[in-house]
Amino acid sequence: MIPWPWPPPPDDGAAAHLVAGYGLPDLALPATSGGSLTPARVTGRCLLIIYPWTGAPGQPNPPGWDEVPGAHGSTPELLGFARLHHGFDDVGVRVLGLSGQSHADQMAFADRNNLPFPLLSDAAHTFRDALALPTFETGGQTFLKRITLLLRDGVIEKTYYPVHPPDSHAREVMYLCGATRPGANTGR
Repeated sequence: MIPWPWPPPPDDGAAAHLVAGYGLPDLALPATSGGSLTPARVTGRCLLIIYPWTGAPGQPNPPGWDEVPGAHGSTPELLGFARLHHGFDDVGVRVLGLSGQSHADQMAFADRNNLPFPLLSDAAHTFRDALALPTFETGGQTFLKRITLLLRDGVIEKTYYPVHPPDSHAREVMYLCGATRPGANTGR
């Protein structure tokens, strides 16, 4: 395996408040599956993959992106979860993605990559602000830091922060969610 080419982000303590037992705010967000979805109302186990930004073909990264540890990797991370989606289904874990990008940008990304799970848009930053999610700034914009929340009935069971490397994060999380072998049930 080729090592991830960018350095890991530091554990800056910005997610220390997102502990087991912390309930999500009751906020509906636009979803690429149509309509809106409220993560706090998802029953059972759910992974909320929070990522900074996904690019598009021919679109440059935001200014300064290469200098921010942890900025790179949203596309490989999300595609890793897409490849293992059936395995998460097998262990009863629903997968959702969330970023501060516009719903239109997320729809284009989901369609282009045939994602089997919905992406939620927090372009208004209501979810980010209500949870005090970790952020970083570059190019005059604020982005969410990469974090994954394992939830049960809208309440945090486990927080993965910082996430590194993003391209193998799905396998790590699947194993910790109860799969006997990471990716064992993904040959569909």
